[in-house]
Amino acid sequence: MKILVTGFDPFGGEKINPAIESVKRLPEVIGGAQIVKLEIPTVVHQSLAVIREAIRKEDPDMILSIGQAGGRPDITVERVGINIDDCRIADNAGNQPVDEPIYPEGPDAYFVTLPIKAMVKAMQEAGIPASVSNSAGTFVCNHVTYGVRYLIETEFPGKRSGFIHIPYLPSQAATKKGMPSMELDTIVKGLTVAIEAMIEHQEDVKITGGTIC
Repeated sequence: MKILVTGFDPFGGEKINPAIESVKRLPEVIGGAQIVKLEIPTVVHQSLAVIREAIRKEDPDMILSIGQAGGRPDITVERVGINIDDCRIADNAGNQPVDEPIYPEGPDAYFVTLPIKAMVKAMQEAGIPASVSNSAGTFVCNHVTYGVRYLIETEFPGKRSGFIHIPYLPSQAATKKGMPSMELDTIVKGLTVAIEAMIEHQEDVKITGGTIC
């Protein structure tokens, strides 16, 4: 088995992005699966082009993308990507699409195809704060969540994909009063456990992961 794991480069004025830093530190093999690591640009469409080329080259069974979600206190496994770009800030190439579909011919949304609740459960049991998220935002993280699923549906049938958001690192939160953060070692451990759950569970576990609001 082969798993492609992607992480974004720094964006929004930050000098570091825990997404790619954590991906770099993942083991080369997890649960018997080869881990292929890929840095992707925080740029709409270009990010998907880089992933598309990697899928063609590596032919992975699963694609897991990692992104930074400053302000979230735990590791959040995304449930759904929506077909919209509505960027509050410009991406790293200066693009700032507003209310534009990612793929005009695509459906309104795609659910991810990874066992998200099993992944959250495994992280929680390992002592790592984690939860299901029902919104990947409307920036490049959602762009990739939705876009990779679109690519799978239209070009790479049979593959599975999903997205995980991670908090700021302490060094990033140090100048942001009251902002939650998580140590890089903890993030790497959480991602490793989540990937183990991806490999172990073809079907997701039936437990609650919803929210009231």
